[in-house]
Amino acid sequence: MHGELPKKDSTVRPVKAGGGRRIIVYGLVLLTVAGALYYVFGTPAQQQQRRGRFAADGPVPVLVAPAKLADVPVYIDAVGTTKALNSVTVRPQVDGKLISVAFKEGQDVKKGDVLARIDPTTYQAQLDQAVAKKAQDQALLTNAQNDLARYEQLAATNAVNRQQLDTQKSLVAQYTAQVQSDQAAVESAQATLAYTTIKAPIDGRTGIRAVDEGNIVRASDSTGIVTITQLRPISVLLNLPQQYLSQVNDAFAKGPLKVDAQRSDNDAVIDSGALTVVDNQVDASTGTVKLKADFPNANLQLWPGQFANIRLLIDTLQQVVVIPTGAVQRGPTGTFVYVIKDDNSATIRPIVVQKQDEAQTVIKSGVTPPERVVTTGFARLTDGAKVTVSSNDSSPAPGAPAGQRQRGTRPAGATGNRPSAPQ
Repeated sequence: MHGELPKKDSTVRPVKAGGGRRIIVYGLVLLTVAGALYYVFGTPAQQQQRRGRFAADGPVPVLVAPAKLADVPVYIDAVGTTKALNSVTVRPQVDGKLISVAFKEGQDVKKGDVLARIDPTTYQAQLDQAVAKKAQDQALLTNAQNDLARYEQLAATNAVNRQQLDTQKSLVAQYTAQVQSDQAAVESAQATLAYTTIKAPIDGRTGIRAVDEGNIVRASDSTGIVTITQLRPISVLLNLPQQYLSQVNDAFAKGPLKVDAQRSDNDAVIDSGALTVVDNQVDASTGTVKLKADFPNANLQLWPGQFANIRLLIDTLQQVVVIPTGAVQRGPTGTFVYVIKDDNSATIRPIVVQKQDEAQTVIKSGVTPPERVVTTGFARLTDGAKVTVSSNDSSPAPGAPAGQRQRGTRPAGATGNRPSAPQ
């Protein structure tokens, strides 16, 4: 009938079996994850019980190293730019034709060695002319002096008047001044002639020749003939943050500071020098101060324009306690180490770190030499656990050469691979 409402579909639809299984699988996965998390992150007592079960399997194998007393250097690290101690661009001082070049490119030369020669013909002629002019004026002076001597004898007997005598004296003075002027002209011509022989102004190594033999060179040329750089010794310029300035100045006031140049790949020391200059102002735009150090560079390990890793020794911590950095652990309450007691059991010992780098750590308190600390084997280690000890004395020996195993230190908690100066 048209007035009746449509009947509801009362058919019961079956639930798909696949959907129910999927829910059960998800539930099992969640329960498994929850159980694992509880097992790993349970209460400390439960964790201790589990570790105790591990320990019950037998002593924990560990590697240990003894704490030692050592003198530890403190370095400031920076990147420097190598610069020739002296660098001279050899330019001609007179114009002329370059008739010979007496050096080879890349040659080591000494101060005063002849490098090149300019055609001296014109300048030799100028010198000869100046010498002749002096000889002419010298002859006139000699004649005037002879006349003056005669006038003085005649004036004694009143044979000539006083005016003639004074005139002759004035003429002698005039010729004397002329001869002195001629001498100056001769010396100037000699200097100009000497400029035609170009000599090395410093000891150093020649670069690439800029002018070839046969060319006309001029004193106004900006390129010059060759550049000589002094490589032994050599300088390195470096910039340090201004916060290190007071430490550097305090250390520098006590005496020369040692500076090491290191290889960039393995930190091996390639040359050692000394700090020579701390700049007299801080660069306000960068907040850094410039320093200069000189190196002997006997083996030419440093080259002008080269970047070099530089470490500046500013202090040495005398007879401090050091342990391998691998022994230092960090927990919720701070830093600690596992100390091995005489009965071969491990005990947790809180420590205070003074300085630290990638190799060794300076301990301010907490460990006393020759106590042994664990360096490897922490996975199953707990407080009071029995251990099987193997020696692993990898700590640097006191007095180890700088740049090898004994390195500068950094403040506790500092990051990076290179040691820092004390804060």
